[in-house]
Amino acid sequence: MEGAHEGVNGTFNGTHTARRAVGVAGCSGGVFDRIEAIANLSKNPQVDVIMGDWMSEMNMTFRGSSKIDRSAAGGQTDESLTSYEGTFIEALEPALQDIAKNRKKVVVNAGASDIEAMAKRVQQMCIDKGTDLKVAWITGDDVTEKVRDLLAGGEEFLSLPADQPIQAWGWTPVCAQCYLGGVGVAEALATGADIVIGGRLSDASPALGAAIWWHQWSRQDFTKLAHALMAGHLIECSTYVTGGYYTGFKTELLAKENCTNFGFPIAQIEDSGEFTITKEENTGGVVSVGSVLSQLLYEIQGVYYYNSDVTAELRHINMTQEGPEKVRVSGIVGHPPPPTTKVGITAKGGYQAEFHFFLTGLDIEEKRQMVEHQTVASMGRYREEFHTLTFTVTGSPASNPKNQDEATVDLRIFAQTKNPDIISAGSNISVTPDTPCFARWCVENCLMGYPGSTPALDMRQAVGKPYFEYWVALLPQKQVQQKVHTFHGSTMDINPPEITKTFPRQQPSAETENPLAPGSWGPTTKAPLGYVVHGRSGDKSSDANVGFFARDDEEWEWLRSSLTISEIKRLLEDEYKGGKIERFEMAQVRAVHFLLKDHLDRGVNSTASYDSLGKNVCEYLRAKWVDIPKRFLDKGRI
Repeated sequence: MEGAHEGVNGTFNGTHTARRAVGVAGCSGGVFDRIEAIANLSKNPQVDVIMGDWMSEMNMTFRGSSKIDRSAAGGQTDESLTSYEGTFIEALEPALQDIAKNRKKVVVNAGASDIEAMAKRVQQMCIDKGTDLKVAWITGDDVTEKVRDLLAGGEEFLSLPADQPIQAWGWTPVCAQCYLGGVGVAEALATGADIVIGGRLSDASPALGAAIWWHQWSRQDFTKLAHALMAGHLIECSTYVTGGYYTGFKTELLAKENCTNFGFPIAQIEDSGEFTITKEENTGGVVSVGSVLSQLLYEIQGVYYYNSDVTAELRHINMTQEGPEKVRVSGIVGHPPPPTTKVGITAKGGYQAEFHFFLTGLDIEEKRQMVEHQTVASMGRYREEFHTLTFTVTGSPASNPKNQDEATVDLRIFAQTKNPDIISAGSNISVTPDTPCFARWCVENCLMGYPGSTPALDMRQAVGKPYFEYWVALLPQKQVQQKVHTFHGSTMDINPPEITKTFPRQQPSAETENPLAPGSWGPTTKAPLGYVVHGRSGDKSSDANVGFFARDDEEWEWLRSSLTISEIKRLLEDEYKGGKIERFEMAQVRAVHFLLKDHLDRGVNSTASYDSLGKNVCEYLRAKWVDIPKRFLDKGRI
């Protein structure tokens, strides 16, 4: 296999020789992704490195917490209790012989909180399959002890979403994990490793590390690194970039009967850093400027995209459709990385449960109020033991409905408490009249309930389960002790970057320059924004980001002129929580991006909202009616 085999911990010496582009494929965007991806990609001649992302803010919390619990209990003997992501093992095993035969490399962050245990298991699998594949693993993301020491010394760990000190949080940290960059990946590959396993490698770091290794870039090749970083961002969520969650799905996918078996993406990263996005041949899905731009806008925080190795500036990013299923990406500017990295601090929040009623027809709000009054009255003095208790109606009944489904909405009672006894945590729902129980308090009023009172009959969600609180802050990179380990006995320290740049805590934010007047495009009519505007949103902790992009240049002039921060606040209506909103533009791709600070209810681990991942913010805003020039609507709906 072509590629570099030199160390990358410092600056390279000697003459740099340009190599062909390295093909990096994204095989997984989460623990639930399709299991056959690695096996298929291991046979693909376009692919040199297979990367996969198994980690998220959700499984970081419970994997880290379970490791701490086992440690406190004296360790483990049961293999099923390991805190790594077992679905990676399922996906990897059938591919091992083809990985060896075709000399592919695999880089994943599936090790979670038991990285060495996973590495040992994978190395034994490689031997059992009769291959000579070598495994390396990367540690350093577990910074629990370091965070505890800093907290004892008074470190505030200001929250990234809310700028509040952790001392105001009200929860006791149990573990902490920081995000690692790609240099450790490159070093592991340079040792000759075929499979590299990390814990909390940042989502894009496997692709970044693969490109550093392949092209022998130095740690100061910032613009090259920035491009590779964004290639990793685009493919780390697998089929998101090939049509998943894409607002152009009706015309580019559904109408063409092309909405199954989406191909996994492949980034061809050149020595300049610029890259193209393609996908597996003869598969469903789409690679278009729209689908790629949609994924770019997912989970970015502003004009700067930070990593432990580099900062990518996105202001002038450009995308070009080079051919069928092929998009070229350029125009990214690289800067030194910040001296800090992101750290997620986990606390045990308690227990949560939910109960559902169905409301039909008229007087929906009054029926909701009746359920709330009766349930709270049943709880009596125990009401104060719930630190979260919400009664939320989802949906609205149709006017003059054609059937009962059109007339019916869901009422969700959601509760969180530190007291496991009142929420039946770890047990069946109590049926003893004198035993306090969340489910009983919800259901016991049915016979004196609202007209049509109907509870959901499956009460499994009403049994309490543990949940976690999550605090996101910054940690100096000099506090991180990153290491690469191999099975031939070597351990290498990965030094923090020597050259860094301190950025303002808040991303740059500005309204558009020289906006055009509302009447510049002729007569308008009221219609949903999403009739003519694409978009995408996502979450990072309790922040929500949302980006919109236009179909052509004249619609871009309208979009940038119309979508101001005040307009977004207006469109959010009741969803606006009063937090700061930041705005920036990417004119080359006709996109405007907003960061809604602290918009989500505490993030995915503890939220009381259905929109736990911030993915529906965009679709809510695209459904809002605005004044749209008729000439745009005449082009047809998205």
